[in-house]
Formats: sequence, structure tokens, C-alpha cells
Amino acid sequence: MVRTLAITDRFEGLGSVLQFMGSNPCPCSDGIFSCPRSEPIFRFAINSYCRVGKLNDAVIAFESMRKSIDGKPSVAIYNILIHGFVKSTELQKAMNLYDRMVKDRVKPDVFTFNILISGYCRNTQFESALHLFKEMRVNGCCPNVVSFNTLIKGFFTERKFEEGIKMAYEMIELGCECSSITCEILVDGLCREGRVSEAFSLLIDFSRKGVLPSGFDYFSLLEWLCDKANEDKAVELMDELWKRGNTPSLISCTTLVERLRKLGRIEEASDLMKKMLKEGIIADSVTFNCLLQDLCNNGKTLEADKLRFLASTKGLNPDGMTYNILVSGYSRAGKKEEGKRLIDEMLDNGYIPDLATYNRLIDGLSSKRSKQIY
Repeated sequence: MVRTLAITDRFEGLGSVLQFMGSNPCPCSDGIFSCPRSEPIFRFAINSYCRVGKLNDAVIAFESMRKSIDGKPSVAIYNILIHGFVKSTELQKAMNLYDRMVKDRVKPDVFTFNILISGYCRNTQFESALHLFKEMRVNGCCPNVVSFNTLIKGFFTERKFEEGIKMAYEMIELGCECSSITCEILVDGLCREGRVSEAFSLLIDFSRKGVLPSGFDYFSLLEWLCDKANEDKAVELMDELWKRGNTPSLISCTTLVERLRKLGRIEEASDLMKKMLKEGIIADSVTFNCLLQDLCNNGKTLEADKLRFLASTKGLNPDGMTYNILVSGYSRAGKKEEGKRLIDEMLDNGYIPDLATYNRLIDGLSSKRSKQIY
């Protein structure tokens, strides 16, 4: 009944049921010990009250539960109520409950400390958050990645970047693995302050130490590097991380291909596209066709055609634009046979609607060839 009332937000009825439970022992208790199901029932109710911000009702339920159960409330119930206070920006009440918890000899766990540290950071009381972090370790509670991430973000909010980076390394030394969120906090925080080179060096170092999360998408740093005209570092970053098993996302690869194209570094863009295809990272047809056009414009139609063939084996089939770019490239290069082979392939794949179009393409090959001869 309590669960149904809580889920359907019928809190008036829920309060009546809890009051009855607090005043009347459960029939399944033996007269000496309370019912073992009482605490889970109250915990569900307290969590529901906190979920909708009814903290006074949550406190009443908590006090009623204390009278109904044997021993002390579990740390999980204290955490639910502390989190409710923090979420409602009633940090002092959260700390009062924490003090009461310690007084009752209920040992706080890592979740208790993380909730309170996060609350202090959100309320710009960073020094208090640091003090609590130290208390956490003195009490033998080992911080986890959430603890470190919260404080690193707090340091960055306070513009104490060196301290934030130092804490990241302390986290690694303690054997706590970095998460993608850790890296996002560090990279985004440094880049927004114009410290893009520092973010680059940090990720390279993390990669070489083997602590960079395999799922971390470093697209934002690539974008920052390209925006700052540091394309060489962008290429180095991708090469270094890819070499060590951190495969880039499609958008990261596409961004770098486009940037290299715009700088006229077509060979590098082509090499990156080949690597992408071999790794099963399939670019969109627009990016792919633009790169083929650049290769053809630079007299490398044969290389473009080989790239087209590689792409087709990986599931990126040529479209009409792909064929037209390559046929035009072969025409300009005076390679009639290669061009005719592609036109025949276009016909087989349905990209030439009628014989007149076919003849026009063949005539185009011949006329361009004639112009080159003369």
C-alpha cells in the first residue's frame, strides 16, 4: 500500500499510513523485535517525499521510523534525506543531519560525502568542500571518481587550474581511474580559458600513462586546436591516441579531414580517410566526394579511384556525384579507357538513365582527350 500511494503521489494517504505504522506494532513482529520490513517501507516513503521536495514530511517519516525500528537507521536512509536537503539548497539542514548521523555512530560512506561536497561546491563554499574531503579521508572513507570530479570542477570554477590538474594526478596515483567526465572537465575548463596547449599536453600524457578512458571523445579538443590554427597538434593528438587504442569518433575524423582539405593538405586528408575506412569509420558521402574532387583537381584521379574502391568494400557505395567527379578527373588527365570503364559501371549501377546520356559522357571523354592532344 505504501509503495502504491508513494508512486501515485497520494501523500496525504501515505502520511496517514506511516503514522499508523509508527503507532501500531506490525502483527508479524514477535513483541521483542520490530518487523524487519518496516525500515524498507519507510525508506521508500522518505525517498518519495524527497523526490517531490516534501522535506518536512520526510523528516516526520524519518523520526517515526526511528521509533519503530530496532537499532539505528541505515546510512542509505540518512543519504536519501541529506540528498533531499542538498537538492533543495538547504545545506545547513543537510550538515545538521550529517552531524546527527555521526553522533548516532552511523558511519558515513562515500555517497554521504559526495552529496555534501557537491552541495558545498554548488553553493560556492569550496573551502568547506575541501575540508569535508579531508575529513572523509581521515575517517578512512576512500574517495571515488565522483569525489575527485566534483573537486576538480570546483577548482576550475575557482580558477585554480593548477590545483585542479594536481588533483587529477593525485586521483591517478591513488589508483582511481579517470572517467570520460574527468577528461571533459579538464579539457573544456582549460580550453575555455584559452589554455588549449595545456589541454593537449594533458591528454597526451594521460594517453602515454595508459589512464585515458577508452570511450573518451576528444572532438572538442580537436575543434579547439583547429580553431587556434594548431592543425599539426590536432593531427598529432589523433595519431597518438589512436595508436594507443582510443579510436576517434566519426565527427572527430570528419572535422580533421575537412580542416586538412581547406588547408590544401590533401595527401594527409586522403591518408586519414583511408585509415578511417580500414577501421570501419565511414564518412558521409558529401565529405567523401569533396575529398575525391580535391584529389582529382590535384591530378590524383587514380588515387581517388582507389579510395572509391576501398570505400565500396567497407559499405560506402559510390553515388552519381562520385562517378561524375572521377569521370571528369580521368577526362582531364586524358585517360579515356579508365573513364569509359567508370561510365560503363555507372550504366550497370543505374546512374545513367538513357543511351543519350551515355553517349554524351563518352563524347565528353573524347572531346577532352582531343583538346589535350592539340
